[in-house]
Amino acid sequence: MLESEVYKRMIQSRDRMSKSHKKIANYLIENHETAPFLTASKLAKNVQVGEATVIRFAFFLNYKGYPDLQRHLQEALQRKMTSAEVLARTTDADDMTENVISEVLSDDIQNLKMTLGQVEPDNFEKAVKEIINAKRIYIIAYRSATSIGTFLEFYLDLVLQNTELIRQADGVSEHLLDITEEDLVIGLGFSRYTKRTVEVLKYVKQQGAKTLVITDHLMSPLVPYGDRNIVAATEINSFIDSFAAPMSIASALITALTRSEHKQVEKRLKELEDLWGTFDVFYD
Repeated sequence: MLESEVYKRMIQSRDRMSKSHKKIANYLIENHETAPFLTASKLAKNVQVGEATVIRFAFFLNYKGYPDLQRHLQEALQRKMTSAEVLARTTDADDMTENVISEVLSDDIQNLKMTLGQVEPDNFEKAVKEIINAKRIYIIAYRSATSIGTFLEFYLDLVLQNTELIRQADGVSEHLLDITEEDLVIGLGFSRYTKRTVEVLKYVKQQGAKTLVITDHLMSPLVPYGDRNIVAATEINSFIDSFAAPMSIASALITALTRSEHKQVEKRLKELEDLWGTFDVFYD
């Protein structure tokens, strides 16, 4: 992301920047996930400079104005590196493994804090209601996102008996043939996004189904197809994504659902306990 042209201009021009311009550049680089969505006035307030200084900064970088700079910052979020590029960027030949556990867990903690700060409670509550009211729930999650999709499917179907993770990409049309506006599709996708996830969400929206998207930022190609969008931070210093925050979102959705429908869920779990005992499911 920081290899994008807009960030290269900042880095290469640092020696010629005024003190205020350096403060703006540092803020944009350090907050590259959120800063591209700030207005000029909000950015100026956060950096503690004048709004006119922010506008002059855009011209200093040879953009047509702040909206032009902002567009390039947002486009930079869409440019996702390959796994090999990310590995090369985050790994040095002399890197040791002894500090990895603290490094990765610290990144996960930061992702959880960032996610907590950007999830709107009202939007979350409405997402829970959509899950409760859905006639059928279909989960679209491919590649690494399948891990979260499987977790959601297991618990949602356990208590609601109406949830299916569509595992075979080639068979998605058969599964969604009879989808209606009473159904809900939960789409999970994180960079790098799969084309099939985007295509499926676009199709179900055209069919009138309700959609809930869980993704990693507002520039995700899944966002335009979500009636509800929940953004979870996933960045760690590795070529893999951190799924601590998306998995916590999934856990929160399940927990909120069970608390809202606790009588129905309690009855269901009691029945299941009897069945599990009959088939001797768990180790004593």
